[in-house]
Amino acid sequence: MTKPYEISKELVRQAYRRVKANKGTAGVDKESLQAFEQNLENNLYKIWNRLSSGSYFPPAVKRVEIPKKSGGKRQLGVPTVSDRVAQMVVKLKLEPLLEPVFHEDSYGYRPGKSAQEAIGVVRQRCWEYDWLVEYDIHKFFDTISHELLMRALKKHCQIGWVLLYVQRWLEAPVAIREGEEEERRAGTPQGGVISPLLANLFLHYDFDRWVNENLGGVPFCRYADDGVLHCKTRAQAELVLKKIRVRFEECGLELHPEKTRIVYCKDKKRRGNYPEISFTYLSYTFRGRSVSSRYGQLFVGFVPAASREAVREMKQTIRRWKLQLKNSEDLKELSEKYNPVLRGWMNYFGKFHRSALKPVWFQMNEHLVNWMMRKHKHLRRRKTKAGRLLRMMAESNPGLFVHWKFGILPMAG
Repeated sequence: MTKPYEISKELVRQAYRRVKANKGTAGVDKESLQAFEQNLENNLYKIWNRLSSGSYFPPAVKRVEIPKKSGGKRQLGVPTVSDRVAQMVVKLKLEPLLEPVFHEDSYGYRPGKSAQEAIGVVRQRCWEYDWLVEYDIHKFFDTISHELLMRALKKHCQIGWVLLYVQRWLEAPVAIREGEEEERRAGTPQGGVISPLLANLFLHYDFDRWVNENLGGVPFCRYADDGVLHCKTRAQAELVLKKIRVRFEECGLELHPEKTRIVYCKDKKRRGNYPEISFTYLSYTFRGRSVSSRYGQLFVGFVPAASREAVREMKQTIRRWKLQLKNSEDLKELSEKYNPVLRGWMNYFGKFHRSALKPVWFQMNEHLVNWMMRKHKHLRRRKTKAGRLLRMMAESNPGLFVHWKFGILPMAG
């Protein structure tokens, strides 16, 4: 029997492999990825059959609240495993159509783009421009206009089943409690597979293209709904802020009053006293810091480094590991368990001003020393000796922990 929509089974299988790689928790049906895989072939066939016949209707999205680093709660929408696979099918079809359209200074959730790349671009422009406008859109994912989004989507996609299912996902209800659902008239769930792509499309027209056409000569960098615009003077920055506020309001969005501001990129050459001389972007804080030139001379440069909040969170994570209680494991086992996390921190925050991570590595070493004292009876209450022994191990095997390779070794006494 011929299906109304031509969707290959291999595309569904490819989508499943992507979903599996991303992992994730169960949705409203409480079916985990492991449970889904127990009847994998039948589950994938059902998704393909319903998508191809036009009879796929997404279940409600489970609402989950997670704490924000800045305080408050962020609401995520968690689709079921089956729905994540279905969304991935559409994403795999849609992304190649939209990627060539997107602006080069849009970095969030895009293949071949990264947050580190965005940090590097902002750093370079902060050296070239004295002022910037930092902005954040209040409850962006919850307030996207469905009408404007679908209008933008139809400019670049004429695939009937893609348009059909995107519309259904936008309108899918949110499960707020057991057996209780809430209709959604705006927004796309933060946490959905397709949502970041749709968000980028919306902001491409709402912001990226608009800036190019209406704020000529003002470079910007956007990562999802957070971004900065670079300006030559304070007057220009004030005008830019006024104009983007009006623009966002025209599109049904609102700038966050506490996270949107004008910043002066103060360094050794820039004089004057202004209230805002630092900002945090993608967990990096940009401010005037003492840095060394290529000739070894110290000067004050406006550069990024891991934010205090990020450093505090990493240190809290180490404390939560409770290494001193892992005395049934050896050092190699600890390395295998925790090195992937340490490596992730180093890879992200070690790119710029790596020395800001020293408090994290010192704490890791401190906890390893405590572990040594707990594991070996002859080292109990002998912290200096435990530190000396651990340092000897680090010197003989510096590759065991990520930070040891960079010479940040335990204290010998």
